[in-house]
Amino acid sequence: MGNQQLKKTMNGAVILTIAAFIAKVLSAVYRVPFQNMVGNTGFYVYQQIYPLYGLGMTLALNGLPVFLSKIIAETPAGLQRKVQQRLFILLTGFSLAIFLALYLGANRIADGMGDRQLSGIIQAVSWQFLLVPFLSVSRGYFQGTFQMIPTAVSQVVEQVVRVAVILLVAYTYTTSKDSVYQMGADAMSSAWIAGMAATVTMVVFMVSHHKKSPFSGVMYPESVPLPTYQTLLKRLGTEGLVLCLLSAMLILLQLIDSFTLYNGLVQSGVTPAVARSIKGVYDRGQPLVQLGMVVATAFSSSLLPTLTTSVIERKTNDFNHIAKSFLRITTTIAAAATIGMIVLTPYLNHTLFGDKEGDVTIAIYVVSVFEASLIGAVNAIFQSRNQHRLAFVGLLLGLVVKSILNTPLVVLLGTAGSSLGTVLALLSTLAFSWWKLTDPIKIAVFAKGFGWKLAASSFIMGATVLATVSLLSLTSLDAGRLGSFVLALAGVAVGAAVFVKIIISFKLLTLREWLSLPFGKRVLRK
Repeated sequence: MGNQQLKKTMNGAVILTIAAFIAKVLSAVYRVPFQNMVGNTGFYVYQQIYPLYGLGMTLALNGLPVFLSKIIAETPAGLQRKVQQRLFILLTGFSLAIFLALYLGANRIADGMGDRQLSGIIQAVSWQFLLVPFLSVSRGYFQGTFQMIPTAVSQVVEQVVRVAVILLVAYTYTTSKDSVYQMGADAMSSAWIAGMAATVTMVVFMVSHHKKSPFSGVMYPESVPLPTYQTLLKRLGTEGLVLCLLSAMLILLQLIDSFTLYNGLVQSGVTPAVARSIKGVYDRGQPLVQLGMVVATAFSSSLLPTLTTSVIERKTNDFNHIAKSFLRITTTIAAAATIGMIVLTPYLNHTLFGDKEGDVTIAIYVVSVFEASLIGAVNAIFQSRNQHRLAFVGLLLGLVVKSILNTPLVVLLGTAGSSLGTVLALLSTLAFSWWKLTDPIKIAVFAKGFGWKLAASSFIMGATVLATVSLLSLTSLDAGRLGSFVLALAGVAVGAAVFVKIIISFKLLTLREWLSLPFGKRVLRK
């Protein structure tokens, strides 16, 4: 790969990272005012079906475009349009099948979730799958030709439109007499409305691109064969499927919750009405985990472009060194974010959702921030080496553990059991993935006392934050929602300052690792 092309690849990775960061923050933050307006039962209705939307979003934005970009990049310029057309035809058939399965099978799916009234919401979300072929192929084409701006812009446009529609629906619900199920169907309609906005955005980019670089003027050697439908279908069913499922790890765990948590609560003797409200409280943990993962992965993701570069240039020593730093930084920030959020859960819960219901359940669920962040880092290392099968096997192991344990744990422990099921599932995936890492990389987390230093730093930080909020709460600051916000803010500020101070004094990270982080040089100067 030439220097110019490599530079475009790295710049593109940065652009997509920024767009993904914005989209993830929007996706997490909007749920707070939404829950506040529609209540626990309304939140339950929305969150039960959200994993189906999440799967469609993953297909159209993450999994398929990344896979398709790889195929486009491997294809001679003159063949790219024909390959694009064949991929579009294959994906149209695939997406139409999913749409029909969801739309026509909505009643059966809703029955599987234990609530027939969810069927209308399932049908509402099914329409977005009809947009998957165009969005995924167009995004994959641009990414395959090292043009990341169209994907980034369409991603942000899609999230902004979706959030705006959802919040408008929630506000309308507060002033109308509609049922929570009608509200849920209207809110889920945001999926295809936002998808249309993203489609229009991509059409504009495609038209502009074709005017500048028409396909018809490009010639290609006749000796280069055009990939057959069978070849492309086989790759879609293997490499493409793996990438899509890996991108949807947490969403798949949430989907298992949709089929087991509410049913498990009813099975344990809870009335359906109360079970719906309890499930809504449990779902509060998901935006908190999303925000925690954004924090945990935002800084370490700055190393991903250099990790990819070392693989492309076949610099094994550089790859091992960067991979070690990538793991160490991810582990450090994920540990701090997880411990801090666990300690501050009661105050965050009260600030964001108006009460402290489900504190224990949410605190257990937050542990998944640490696990999922590390799994993401390890999977990034696997994928940079094209070791997709290892990541896939680890994912399947976690899904099996969650599927087997969730219902018994819910019957025994309620929603805390479902949180524990997620934690154990992710632990299984992490343990397998860690086992499959090469020794030179995984020993980095234990070298020079890194593990003990991180554990000590996290404990001291957690104890300091707990002591701080406990002392401040004596002043009656936590009497109201505003007081909880002040306590949470104070806890975050004190925790961050103490943690940074301790890990610098412990020399937890190397000088090079600090300098690789955004604002790292500024932190060291203080």
